[in-house]
This record gives sequence, C-alpha cells and structure tokens, in this order.
Amino acid sequence: MNGYIALEEAIAFPGLASRRPPMPYPDNIHPDFVEHVLARLPDVAEFRLPDMDANGVAMQVLSLTVPGIETDPDPQRAVANARFVNDSLATIVDSHPTRFAAFAALPFQDPDAAVDELRRTVGRLGFKGVLVNDHIQGEYLDAPAFDQVWSTLAELDVPLYLHPGMPPADRWHVLNGHPELDGALWSWQATTGGHAMRILMSGVFDRHPAARMILGHGGEFLPFQLSRFDSRYATLTAPNPLLRKPSEYFGTNVLATTSGILAPAAIEALVHVIGADAVLFAIDYPYEQTDRAIAALDRTALPDGDKQKIAFGNARRLLRL
Repeated sequence: MNGYIALEEAIAFPGLASRRPPMPYPDNIHPDFVEHVLARLPDVAEFRLPDMDANGVAMQVLSLTVPGIETDPDPQRAVANARFVNDSLATIVDSHPTRFAAFAALPFQDPDAAVDELRRTVGRLGFKGVLVNDHIQGEYLDAPAFDQVWSTLAELDVPLYLHPGMPPADRWHVLNGHPELDGALWSWQATTGGHAMRILMSGVFDRHPAARMILGHGGEFLPFQLSRFDSRYATLTAPNPLLRKPSEYFGTNVLATTSGILAPAAIEALVHVIGADAVLFAIDYPYEQTDRAIAALDRTALPDGDKQKIAFGNARRLLRL
C-alpha cells in the first residue's frame, strides 16, 4: 500500500533554543538513540525525505517536537516564539507542498493571542490544525480561558492534536525509583490520557460539538476503557452532566492515531472499538521507525478498505489534504 499520510511527525528548529530559557531533557535515554534523533529532528532533505520515499510515505504533517511553546513561562516570548516556529514550518511546507503539511504551535499562555495565531496559521498559512504538548504551565485545556480556542477550532473545522509534553505538571510518587516509567514508556500516555478526559468531562464537546481532538499512541490508553467509563459515570452525580455517555464522544469528537503502535493486533482492536473512520496513520518520526509503523498496519487482518482509510483516506477527508 502506498501513499501513507503520517500525522504525528516531529521537527525541531535550532534557532528556537536561543530564543528561550534552557529546557530540561530526560537523562536516561541511550546515547545512540539521542544521536539518531538529534540528527533527524531538524532535517528535511538528508534523512526525512529519503526515508519517506523509501517507505511510500506521501506526506508528513509536521509539528514542533517537545518541549514545545507550552513550557515557556513568559507569555510575550511564547507569542513571538510561536510565530517563529509557525513561520519556519510554513517555509518547509511552501518548499515541499506535496510532501509536507503542518500543525500549528500556539501560545496558549495568552489565549487571545492563541486565537489570533490559530486564525493566521489556518487562514493565511494553510495549516491543518494545532498540536499541543499537554499542559500549559500546569493549566489544562478544560479551563474556561481556553474555551475561545475550542470555539475557533470548531469554526475553522480543524482538529487539536493533544500530544504528550515535558516537563510534567507535577511529580508522581509512583515514578519514584523507576525513572524508566517516566516519559514515553508509560507516564506520558497516562498524563495525556488524563488531560484528554478532563477536556471531555468538562463538556467541551457539548459546547462545541464540531470540535475534534486527536490522540496519538492508539488513544493514550483510553479507547480500551470506554465501557468502564460508561459504567462508572452512570454511578456518579456529576456537577455538570454530559449530554452523552463518555464513550459516545470517541469516534466522533475524539479520534486516534497509530503513532508508536507497532502491534497489528492493537491496531485491529482500536478499529473495533472506535471505528475505522476515526483512526489515522502516524509514525512518530524520528522517534519511531517508519518501516515498522507501516508494517504494523499492513500486517493487520483489517479489510483493505479500512487499511486505506487509516493509511491516507481519513487524513485526506478530515484535514482536506
């Protein structure tokens, strides 16, 4: 199968580091992997495009890697740096319009400015949505201050991709003594999934039924708990009850990608739970290997029509690519 469109593909801009304070990085990553990733994150021509060509990837939707704009405590600097990142993304897309698209980075530290930058990037630069690296200085996207962003996303008909972020908003005792659990192996999925549930439970999708949120890594643990969400929610006295069961927002307002999911059975299960129309292909390049991500989808027992929806059809439909 050819023509894959990959949605969670990271890029870095070396000029960003000099524009903001130093950001902490995990110190338990193998040096060989660090070298591999650092060579590929800022690259387009030497590694990225050849890798895409070799594996039949028609397009990557690029987004700023972690740590993103969200980590900057200075709102004015966040506004300037978001514009720097988005203009840099636009330069790449303009140079390779058939190979790359982009998700915007927004300065959520200033919600009014975030809305302005959202309108600029979608309306003038042709971006396909927004990617947020989890929390914004400990604030989550269910906060009332961000409701105008959700309203604008719905108005513009573009999704918000909720991605893990670093550093964490707080420190979990469960991680003490086990640094291997902190990060992409476990904690990022758990914290991002929790953030997504805050958004859902706050009624964002009741107030903005056209809004869409995309979750990577097979939905950050959530799709396989849907029956549990419904059964337990039915026993609660929620202060602001949802208009639907929690599970009913998945597959409509909440979508998922295959980023980092390299097991065919897991992809099959994801499709069985939320439907083939709600699953999109992603690699998580350069943190994951393109050939392994493609092989995982190709080796599923899904019908060819469902594989094509996931590989490129849903992205073309939802992102108008």
